[in-house]
Amino acid sequence: MQFNNGYHSGAADLYGSSPMDRSFYVDNPDAAGAATGIRDFGAKAPIGQLDSEFGLTVKDVGMSVPMGISAPNVQGIYSKIRAGLSKIEIGFPAAGSGNRQAQSPGMYGKDMRQAIKELGIANEVEFNTHAAYNVMGMTGSLEQAGDLIKFDMNRARMGQHEIERAVDFAADVPGGGSVVIHTGEFLRPLTDIYVPDEEGNLARGSDGRTMWKQRLTEDKDATFYLIDDRTGQAMRTVEKDRLVAYPHWLRSKKEGHWGMDKQGNRAFIKKDDYVDYEGLLILDAYDPVVGRVPEFDDKTREFKVDYLSFNDFEVVAKEKNDALKKRLGRSLTFQEATTQTEAYFHATLETNEGHSRGWSGQYAEDVDTNIEMLEKLNKAKDFYQKIDAKLPPEEKWKIAIKEPNMRVLDQIIPPETKDPLKYIEEQITNARTRINFARQASVSQLQQAQDTAETKRHIIDPIKYVDRYAVRHYAESALHAMDRSKDPNNPIVLTMEHIFPERFGGHPQEHKWLIKKARERFVEYLTEPEMELGVTYDGKPAMAKNKEGLLELQKQPNPYYKAGLDKEQAKKLAERHIKATIDTGHLNLWRKYFQPRPGATPEDNENEFKQWFLGQIEDFAKDNLVGNVHLVDNYGYQDDHLSPGQGNAPIKETMKILKKFGYDKAYTVEPGADASTDLSDFHGVMKTWRFLGAPIYGLGAPSKSQQTWGKVQYSYFGQNQPPYFIFGSYSPSNDWTLWSQSPME
Repeated sequence: MQFNNGYHSGAADLYGSSPMDRSFYVDNPDAAGAATGIRDFGAKAPIGQLDSEFGLTVKDVGMSVPMGISAPNVQGIYSKIRAGLSKIEIGFPAAGSGNRQAQSPGMYGKDMRQAIKELGIANEVEFNTHAAYNVMGMTGSLEQAGDLIKFDMNRARMGQHEIERAVDFAADVPGGGSVVIHTGEFLRPLTDIYVPDEEGNLARGSDGRTMWKQRLTEDKDATFYLIDDRTGQAMRTVEKDRLVAYPHWLRSKKEGHWGMDKQGNRAFIKKDDYVDYEGLLILDAYDPVVGRVPEFDDKTREFKVDYLSFNDFEVVAKEKNDALKKRLGRSLTFQEATTQTEAYFHATLETNEGHSRGWSGQYAEDVDTNIEMLEKLNKAKDFYQKIDAKLPPEEKWKIAIKEPNMRVLDQIIPPETKDPLKYIEEQITNARTRINFARQASVSQLQQAQDTAETKRHIIDPIKYVDRYAVRHYAESALHAMDRSKDPNNPIVLTMEHIFPERFGGHPQEHKWLIKKARERFVEYLTEPEMELGVTYDGKPAMAKNKEGLLELQKQPNPYYKAGLDKEQAKKLAERHIKATIDTGHLNLWRKYFQPRPGATPEDNENEFKQWFLGQIEDFAKDNLVGNVHLVDNYGYQDDHLSPGQGNAPIKETMKILKKFGYDKAYTVEPGADASTDLSDFHGVMKTWRFLGAPIYGLGAPSKSQQTWGKVQYSYFGQNQPPYFIFGSYSPSNDWTLWSQSPME
């Protein structure tokens, strides 16, 4: 029987020895055959070594062990070691208290941690750690029925606690290594993927076509979220197929000419500059009071309105950012710049703000007239009070006035007379009522306009929220990893894992941006004496008003600051403690959203997808960002956790690229499907070893009968129970002897 890797079966010819024994590794397969009587079946590499193109042995490719799923306890970990593992990623499925089926780091006390540590030392096993699987990013996102509800800062902080618990476990057990954490900050469409500091839509291919779609219509009806950074509340109001009424702003239609600006200064006015109805140049188009004005149509007697789509607001955002850049005289930070999504939503808010300001002005229009009238009425009241005091009652008719009546009725019914003082008092009351109404109505409308402006300032793109708050949780977790690291040659490394395509951080370039921002914030923590949301003391509030009277965060003492550490040193520490976990299965999930190139063959499209896949791997590898690799396979539809080689992910090609750029950290097989469809999760590792070129031999009695694959594949490795007699490093104790008292060896 011939294997697809060129090795002949021959398992029954091998007796009393196992190439998975880690003491069995040799440099010369022929010499090994002579010494042990084991035949060479065409192996190109030493027994136990993978295909020479990888330069790895089976010792270098390990397995993840989710506690409560793949192993129930310390003994479960030991059973994996006895089966032949040299590298194990201990995973914790649960956040919080955990349970028997889904355990958390807190369920393992000092004795158990010490036992696992000693298992690793005694068996020369390297451990890595995986934080709670159900922590998805650091925004604390709450979702319901596929919709984003809000970002919950308490939930995000709980996620950080889970990472720190995993870091503590890594410090107590292996004393270092990778601690894997999931990203996946929020839901976003696949047709519009943008990363700050990078130009262009990452969803577009080099030919300009949209490469990814969740559904046929997504490029026309994609939904975007915005976040209130004060409350974390999400707003699902930005939809691609919805038009927004937008004022057609008045611009100069003349070629360049000299004129005046709104401040009365001589100014050169270019064509398409914003002007007011008098043709004066508007200096700040975005000032809500004296800024640009909508164009008035003399024929329809209405203000002109345009209907803009989401794509149109890319231009609107750029124009607004260019104006602010010109006014400030410098480049804008990401937080200062308006994104396309924000510009789209701001259009509605600006309409509401303008409407409120208009009514505020309308209500306040006659206030000065009413105040003036009230002053005159009070003077008239004083005058008539003096006259009234001097006149006897029988002569007061002389100063009585005719009360106004309807003009028609004046001709039929004689007008009544009224005491002038009473009439004046009535008019004073009416004037006060009008002033009070105008004051309340105008102020309330102005307040509403200002509230809308303040809301507009705080309704932001979710990426800004991630940039300002979420990456801090990653940075603080990495600082905790740095503080808990004991061995300078084996630091604890936070390895951020890209998750599913539908979430921000799922695209490799989003993933890379998150790592970059976490590192930048890490450096800031170590080198800045003060920072926003530092340690707050009495007398120095966290919030204070700026020049415009708006509340802003104030800098506070930084509890992580290390005096004497410069930025270059801090940068090296950030690169040391924050890296990426590459998951081949997660990256292969982009396959189901891949949009074929028109006119291309299936083979062409497959090659294009693989080229994109491997290009992303190379981008990470050449920048030395990779700190852990999960070897997982699937068919591109679901994260089924097939063994490498059992699906269609380009795993061997990925490993070749990583080797090319010097990657020498963990390779972890994340078995899943094999635990249900095969005999055990360990068979996933066996299949991986075979897939990568290692000959897998069995333990059986010599026989010339035809051997079946089942006897080869499942003869020993991965079984729930070992054979009756165990030799060498697999024996439970070196003190065992036969009845003759002779040592077992």
